Amino acid sequence: MAAILTRTQKFIIANGREIPVIRRVHWVRWLGGAVAAVCFALFIVSLATNENIRWNRVLDYLFDGKILDGLVVTIWVSILATVLGLVLGVVLAVMKLSHNPVFNWLSTIYIWFFRSTPVLVQLIFWYNLAFLFPRIILQIPFTGIGVFWDTNEVMTGFNAALLGLGLNLAAYFAETVRAGIQAVDRGQTEAAAATGMTSFQQTRIIVLPQALRIIIPPTANEFISMLKTTSLIYVVAGNDLMTNASQIYKQNNLIMELLIVASIWYMVLTAVATFLQTKLEQRFGVDAVRVVRGASWTQRAMGAMRANSVISPERKAAQR
Repeated sequence: MAAILTRTQKFIIANGREIPVIRRVHWVRWLGGAVAAVCFALFIVSLATNENIRWNRVLDYLFDGKILDGLVVTIWVSILATVLGLVLGVVLAVMKLSHNPVFNWLSTIYIWFFRSTPVLVQLIFWYNLAFLFPRIILQIPFTGIGVFWDTNEVMTGFNAALLGLGLNLAAYFAETVRAGIQAVDRGQTEAAAATGMTSFQQTRIIVLPQALRIIIPPTANEFISMLKTTSLIYVVAGNDLMTNASQIYKQNNLIMELLIVASIWYMVLTAVATFLQTKLEQRFGVDAVRVVRGASWTQRAMGAMRANSVISPERKAAQR
């Protein structure tokens, strides 16, 4: 039987002569890479040497107090809106998977509505909610007991942004969570139920570890997308990074410089979020889950069944 040669082994023919192996040069690949690198370098040089951009002013405003205040608001809105969207999204996913037709119908309508309307429209709607409801009232029905607030005072730019972004994100999270749960094989939950596991145990031990591996990557992507979507808060004056940058350039006319400052901070936030996403995926990845939790009960049961099905030579001899 001829030996299998790998790419690193020498190729020797029958008479013992070695045939040199010449590595193929991919000229088109190298040429395309060189052209792309040159174009990118020219673009960077054109930006760096552009006399219309005052880079010294970019550095001046990069750590400006108003910019940093807007950065903190952007981070807070992103985190709170993501938490709101995730919690509400899980509830909507459970409602959509429910056998109750009313819950299923309400969840479907919610997801369809918030995925159909632009985020910008939703932000403006919540910010102008006072046109529909001048006062927000919490009252016990058929009684005069309750409290009320002026909608204009409650619905600030920050609160309108939090509601608009969080409620919109919940519609996307609901579909992500639903898909993650449905991706788990139904036979596993049925087998778990056959062993006497409760529904909570099935969810915690069988469904959730497997669903998380599917849910986490798109969830992290939604958070990264949320960081940049917060720039829409500009229309409701929510004092975020983009709002504060725009207020500065309207006074000094350094439009491009302040846009570059905002872009730098958005890129930094995205890089940090991407790093955390990578760590989170490693933590809840396939190998990590297996190491932390060990083999599942189904794997142990299947292993035991295979071991019992193997007949030892002594047993075969006894059977004969």
